[in-house]
Amino acid sequence: MLTECEAAFVALHKDAYPRVYNFVLRRVNDEELAQELAADVFRVAWEKWEPDSPPSLVWLLSVARNVIGNAYRGRERQRQLNAKLAEASRLNAAPGGDASPHVHETLDTLRPKDRDILQLAYWDELSLSEIAAILGCTDAAAKVRLHRAREAFRRAMPAASPQYAQAKEA
Repeated sequence: MLTECEAAFVALHKDAYPRVYNFVLRRVNDEELAQELAADVFRVAWEKWEPDSPPSLVWLLSVARNVIGNAYRGRERQRQLNAKLAEASRLNAAPGGDASPHVHETLDTLRPKDRDILQLAYWDELSLSEIAAILGCTDAAAKVRLHRAREAFRRAMPAASPQYAQAKEA
């Protein structure tokens, strides 16, 4: 028989694990490593568990970012990280349908911080305040960063998609 605390944790895990796993998978592009890191996120959540205030999804995703960073530093694979991030953004489509290959090509041309904030907003479907909490900045700064990332995406899209450029000119 599970205690009330254990039952609450199991419920949190059931609800949040898919989003945490997908968040990690897009960044490491390795299913086994993503499973291991997502498990580490929930290990940290269990260690820090306060029955009166269970962790939010934003907190879990913040922990996931830290766990990912620690994994890469520990494995001394910083050079390979950029290649895996680029591949992950190309392989994972947005929820609710397949993203155009041109979207993935365009994302690959963006700076990692622009790509990351766009993925937080559109793939992870987070609000500005949630994005700000994950990035460790104010809501206003997150809004500016998202605006700049969108502008960078708009400028890069025609270069990545000749069909889009032709349709825009017509």
